[in-house]
Amino acid sequence: MASQGIQIPANSEVPDIPYGLGVFRTLPYAFIVPELVLGAWVWILVAATRVLFPLTQGWVMYVSVSCFLFSLLLLMVYLFGFHRNNCGTWRLVDVIYHGIAAIFYLSAAVLQANATIMCDSLISVRSCTVVYYHLDAAATIFAFLTTLLYVLHSFQSYVH
Repeated sequence: MASQGIQIPANSEVPDIPYGLGVFRTLPYAFIVPELVLGAWVWILVAATRVLFPLTQGWVMYVSVSCFLFSLLLLMVYLFGFHRNNCGTWRLVDVIYHGIAAIFYLSAAVLQANATIMCDSLISVRSCTVVYYHLDAAATIFAFLTTLLYVLHSFQSYVH
């Protein structure tokens, strides 16, 4: 019996991940910059508050700082083209990383929302001021927006 070779159609190629400035013009990789900016705002806003709940807001800080650093590292890999030898593996890394980051950011956003609610109840006791409440509320909004960006990035990378 002669074995027949399996032929892959030409249109089923995995598209290359862009490099250089093409990263900023191609979805889902264009989401990395807004992820960095909104994640930095979560980090800055939580750091600017009076941390009344160190366990929950510590997790928020950990997630925002670590995701910021890993996303920045991934952006540098794409900008300098280190991924060009093995785009399939880097596409998988992109999907897995952004999926895990989305789950972590969702947990951080929920915990930050809980800290905001608890700060609201402590305003009358003077443990938390209105300014800290507003900073916590802004951090909560930015955390949920960052979660949405990570979900969109992961989904777009998977579908693309």
